[in-house]
Amino acid sequence: MILLFDFLQGYTLFNISHQKLKMTLSKKNNSIPLILLGLGFFLIAASVFYLLRDTPPGTELSAVPVKVDFSAPDLTLTDTQGATASLADYRGQVVLVNLWATWCPPCKEEMPALESFYNKHKKDGFAIVAINDGDPQSDVLQFVEDYSLTFPIWLDPTYIATEQAFKTLNLPSSFVIDRNGKVVLSWVGGIQLKTLEKYVTPIIEE
Repeated sequence: MILLFDFLQGYTLFNISHQKLKMTLSKKNNSIPLILLGLGFFLIAASVFYLLRDTPPGTELSAVPVKVDFSAPDLTLTDTQGATASLADYRGQVVLVNLWATWCPPCKEEMPALESFYNKHKKDGFAIVAINDGDPQSDVLQFVEDYSLTFPIWLDPTYIATEQAFKTLNLPSSFVIDRNGKVVLSWVGGIQLKTLEKYVTPIIEE
């Protein structure tokens, strides 16, 4: 009897300890997502700090192009005058495809740089095709007038360029197509004139 009692007592204590251990682990497991979330926010904040700590006040940040390598999509849309236009029409030129919208702040900020770069290099076989992402035509025409844009503007009311051709949801997004029809550069976000000169000009001069 004594042995049986000791066995039952030991088993009971083991059960209690096991239940406490499970509860403790469960509480820890519940806290893990919160810990990871907090760590994520910390890493983001630290990254922003290190990026900005050496940036002088008032300095504008610019998107940085990355090298890519894929064939330009077969894309045909209409321009603001209702004429059909295709990327294939620009074969033999260097083309910067810019996906944008009238409500997008960085899209607005980069337009003067794009216009300036276009005017400087269009004589060298360079073109910009700015594809509007779903805005009403009247809004697009007003935007073109407000920013005095002279490069081609295409309308994309059904989001073919973003969702199908270039497979991006980010605005602005830009892609540079070389003279052979290959997409060789891409970036997300507004860009400055000096960055365009640094990365795109060498492709035009090839």
